[in-house]
Amino acid sequence: MAIDRVKLLERLFEITRSLSASVDVETYLQSILSAATELTESESASLLEYDEASQEFSFKFVPWFHRDAVSSARVPLSGSVAGWVFLNAKPLAIDDVSKDDRHYNKIDDLVGFKTTSLLGVPLIVHGRPVGVFEVFNKKDNYTDEDILILDTLASLASTALQNDMLEKNIFSSQEEARELDKLKNEFIAITSHELRTPLGLILGHATFLRELVGNDFQEQVDAIIRNATRLKEIIESLASVDNYETGGSLVRSNQVSVARIIEDVSASFHEMAKNKRIAIKTEIKQGQELWVDIDGGKIAIVLSNLLKNALTFTNQGGHVLIRGERQPEYITVSVQDDGLGVPAKDLPRIFDRFYQVESHLTRRHGGMGLGLSVAKVMIEMHGGRLWAESREGAGSTFTFLLPANKKSEEPPQPFAG
Repeated sequence: MAIDRVKLLERLFEITRSLSASVDVETYLQSILSAATELTESESASLLEYDEASQEFSFKFVPWFHRDAVSSARVPLSGSVAGWVFLNAKPLAIDDVSKDDRHYNKIDDLVGFKTTSLLGVPLIVHGRPVGVFEVFNKKDNYTDEDILILDTLASLASTALQNDMLEKNIFSSQEEARELDKLKNEFIAITSHELRTPLGLILGHATFLRELVGNDFQEQVDAIIRNATRLKEIIESLASVDNYETGGSLVRSNQVSVARIIEDVSASFHEMAKNKRIAIKTEIKQGQELWVDIDGGKIAIVLSNLLKNALTFTNQGGHVLIRGERQPEYITVSVQDDGLGVPAKDLPRIFDRFYQVESHLTRRHGGMGLGLSVAKVMIEMHGGRLWAESREGAGSTFTFLLPANKKSEEPPQPFAG
């Protein structure tokens, strides 16, 4: 008796909808086997997976009552219906297997099952067969409709297997990425620790020598101190990010005036701005000191990195504006320049450690791609947020906000006990 078409469509729709549900692949494929036997009015079904190394099929999924018997069984590529379907990549129906030598009957002997008829269709993934889906022992002959039903179910099974494979590959890639990140962090931690002592000696002795050598070698000693100091900054930047990621960095908060940090940091870059003929302007509402509970040293590093970045990528004659303002629940600080800007494709990654915007800019301006990543982690340590807006050729604006639970503009009062 043929399956009612409405029932058939409902059953196929149910199986298709289940593909997007969060069920494991084994449960889903077992439901496909059950649907295949029901909709083709067969006695049993199996899903075979091809192994290229051995050129044999193994039983990927079978009804539970056959699972133990066929767990280690193999079906050869040559001399089997599965092999013919796989090699020809098209369905095959046999209504009487006793008259067809392509039937591999050793599996029947193994499980105590007598195959009288069967229908097999290929499992196709990315345009090539990876296995075979079979149903067995229909009372009547298999029809074109049965082939269509089994082909449809085979496509769903192939999609499920493909999704499962992709999930496993993603999980494996994530595990590898985590392991690589762990190794990278360990290398950074060890390297920065080992470099601190010799670098400290270099700076100490170079500073001492500067007092002794006089003017004849002053330029050379200053070059040593300047570059050693730069290397120290790099090491401290590496250590800052590593300490944040490993939980080794602490925020030592006090009532600090962000307005004063802005003034101090901008003053410290006066010489760099003067050399590039760049005008630095600060904008803070008159009378606002922007008091807030923060680690002032870390926020000064953040602003220094942002200001240095702005000066580095702004051409001579440009402008940089540092603006600080209080909002109802937070304080915002922005550094705006009219420099080179950031290409849209690079903007999402500029806060990644070691990320460099355009290799030609790196060669021209130097840097290791650490300043912005350090700034970001230090702001996040305060529960704040740092982001960038930019248009290539028109400049950039980097803005960070800090939670401001203290809304008073008055400085903290001394204890009068």
